Amino acid sequence: MPKVFYVQPDGSERVVDGAAGDSVMSTAVRNGVRGIVGQCGGSLSCATCHVYLAADDRQYFDGPGEDEDEMLDCTASDREDTSRLSCQLVLREGVDVHVTVPDEQT
Repeated sequence: MPKVFYVQPDGSERVVDGAAGDSVMSTAVRNGVRGIVGQCGGSLSCATCHVYLAADDRQYFDGPGEDEDEMLDCTASDREDTSRLSCQLVLREGVDVHVTVPDEQT
């Protein structure tokens, strides 16, 4: 079972058991993780699930597609090299994921 490590801007961390095939966003929303809203439900029409993906975890995901790339320009917080929409990060069996919630979303 994949685990998702959500780090808040204050450094606190919450670890949630995920399910392969679910997104980091849906896992957060289902478990009430602060700062990840997922207003559009994962249809790439908002940026309320913006996270910073740990650099070491980038190897497990393809880069942002064109639509995600455009939406990342609309986030409430500064875009960084590791910025991703958590709705596009799909969990895989045996792969734990570490993300940080931007300060402006909490």
